[in-house]
Amino acid sequence: MSRQVFFYDPPDRFVAGTVGLPGRRTFFLQASSGPRTTSVALEKTQVAALAERIDELLDEVVRRTGGNSPVPAVAPADIGDTAPLDAPVEEEFRVGTMALAWDGDEQRMIIEAQALVELDAESDEDLAEAEERMLQDDENGPPMLRVRLTGVQARAFAKRALDVVNAGRPPCPLCSLPLDPEGHVCPRQNGYRRSS
Repeated sequence: MSRQVFFYDPPDRFVAGTVGLPGRRTFFLQASSGPRTTSVALEKTQVAALAERIDELLDEVVRRTGGNSPVPAVAPADIGDTAPLDAPVEEEFRVGTMALAWDGDEQRMIIEAQALVELDAESDEDLAEAEERMLQDDENGPPMLRVRLTGVQARAFAKRALDVVNAGRPPCPLCSLPLDPEGHVCPRQNGYRRSS
């Protein structure tokens, strides 16, 4: 079976979003162009890491060009996207591996999200070899979402993604673990709950 690549160059919209209530949210990347929409599921930590790395890569582009690139230093306020994910949200695959690159000739950020694949291997060496073969197999590899963004689109994506990650449950002021609506047993208080 040949690899399925969902390619957007550039997308009309590329955002991170969630479905569900805080504490039970499912995170998605969603790309759309015209009537076509692709949604892939991933973990909260993957969304946070992607947004942070995008900002770091764009900061490096600005630094290396001496500010003479079409990449803004911060996300422009006038292009913020706060709309929910386009419905229906249908998961194409769960993301396992992500990659980022900057195309200096085209002045575009390239984001790739590849489906999670379970590999059978008997040793760490066999596992590393199987992973390398899978990543190099352009024809028969796992499904992939590939998106090319301008610097402005990439900054806006990173800002929204971090906002979505931070919009979850507030942290406990003592232990920094998320506070559950049903109650929180704080390890710093040895499970003790104060009565009011």
